[in-house]
Amino acid sequence: MKALSMTQPWASLVALEEKRIETRSWKTPYRGPLAIHAAKTYPGWAKEWCKEPTFAKALGNCCPELYRGSIVCVTSLLDCVRTEDIRDKLESKEIAFGDYGMARWAWILGPVVKRFGSVEFPATGHLGLWEWDERS
Repeated sequence: MKALSMTQPWASLVALEEKRIETRSWKTPYRGPLAIHAAKTYPGWAKEWCKEPTFAKALGNCCPELYRGSIVCVTSLLDCVRTEDIRDKLESKEIAFGDYGMARWAWILGPVVKRFGSVEFPATGHLGLWEWDERS
């Protein structure tokens, strides 16, 4: 299965179905099942985002304990469109969780079909889309 590594707290926002669009500087022709991997690193600037009201409300008080270095959920990639084509149609929450600047891509995610804990599926992430074997 294809996987995508994301920095926390964005990986958890996807797992909680609070974030339904991932923004990237690159597009992909891939459509289908997609495992979301929480990157092992959790930089200070990312932790600061947890203090923003929209993030805090969506995440509750779990920011210090967010899973890292593991698959957190499985969703699907439904579409990949230019951010400028959808920006005006989005809720403010979704805009807060992404970078909808010019020349970026919105990866439209489907519903979460599985959620995992860090103990069950630790994984080493990679740049870009990468292959993850759920059985390993």
